[in-house]
Amino acid sequence: MNDRIRELDEQAQDWADAQAPFASEEHEYFTKKFAELIVSECSRIADDWVNDKDDGKNYPSEVIKQHFGVTS
Repeated sequence: MNDRIRELDEQAQDWADAQAPFASEEHEYFTKKFAELIVSECSRIADDWVNDKDDGKNYPSEVIKQHFGVTS
């Protein structure tokens, strides 16, 4: 797991801790927020790629994988 994923994990956990009305619902809140944060980050990366194609990078999917340290 790279540093950015850890940061998103911590953000989601902090949010779930503050928002879940019951401890038994915390995991559900965390999972939803973590997914939302990852999708938002991927969307931002794709938008940046569209706006700056001359940077020599690969397709958005490759840029996103590199950003999160995914090798496959």
